[in-house]
Amino acid sequence: MARRRIDLIYHGYELHALDRPLGRVQSELRLKARTVYRGLRRRQLYTGFYTAFQNLRQGLTSLGMDVHVNDFAHARRHPQQPIGISGYPGVYDRVRLPNPAIFGPGFVPPPHEIEAIGERCNIKIFTAPSEWACKIWRPTLGDRVQPLFAPIILSDWPDVSQGTKTNDVLIYDKIRWQREELVPRIHGRLEAHLRQRGLTSQTLRYGAHHGSDFRAALGRSRAMVFLCEHETQGLAYQEAMASGIPILAWDEGRLIDPTERKMAPADLVVSSVPYFDARCGMTFTEPQIEDAFDRFWSARKEFRPRDYVAEMLSPEKSAQIYLDLLDRAAR
Repeated sequence: MARRRIDLIYHGYELHALDRPLGRVQSELRLKARTVYRGLRRRQLYTGFYTAFQNLRQGLTSLGMDVHVNDFAHARRHPQQPIGISGYPGVYDRVRLPNPAIFGPGFVPPPHEIEAIGERCNIKIFTAPSEWACKIWRPTLGDRVQPLFAPIILSDWPDVSQGTKTNDVLIYDKIRWQREELVPRIHGRLEAHLRQRGLTSQTLRYGAHHGSDFRAALGRSRAMVFLCEHETQGLAYQEAMASGIPILAWDEGRLIDPTERKMAPADLVVSSVPYFDARCGMTFTEPQIEDAFDRFWSARKEFRPRDYVAEMLSPEKSAQIYLDLLDRAAR
């Protein structure tokens, strides 16, 4: 039986969607050059969108799909075949194909622009990484926006929970707004409590470390505290869970992003850990910092975060959701 062909269009910092002869070759050469350059300078190799795209691609392949990227000519020859479009905002200007499409992973435009962009690119369904994020666009799109998580590849994140540990707590600082006020209130207060208890800690700030630093820190740490106002998915804490590291997450449930607040329903409840259950660890709000940490620390050996990732965030599960959305877009 022939494998089902899946055509994906991606445009971002890593790959450019070039609708011209030899465009795919030029794009692949750019990706290789960029990867080498950033690797030599110990910078993050890939953006979150591209990592999500690659993991989705791997999930589709694992289900037996024949996946092709940025093959404009084939899509144009088969205008009824649904396609996937992913990446940064520039992709909306680079795709002029008749095929019915779903969008994601990638940047979803604001509600006042989304209808025009959807019509221009023939996008039937937009995706966002989690249900709370979809609710921002539901008043405009209704069921035409659907959740699609970026899968986590377990083999990329070996279980390090039983390894030799030299650090107690890894603090992952992804506080993005009002840092001058919130870092002392949340991060500083937590560090003071750890010192009082005689526990060691290391802090990594989002965007200021190399991927290898994160992996090494997970390997030597017993647990991780995740500090972020809210996440539509949160690959870092999920990669830590895949590595067997239990998570204590700051989760106030309030939307802080000033741009999204202009678009979101007034009663929207958000999360810093939108994919999470009792196997993963615990959450806390600001008044609970010390008490929550103490309860978490006492229970840290009981959590099974890797089991959660294997069940809920697998590439096969994400890919099957994606295939169902492609079929829906073609109707």
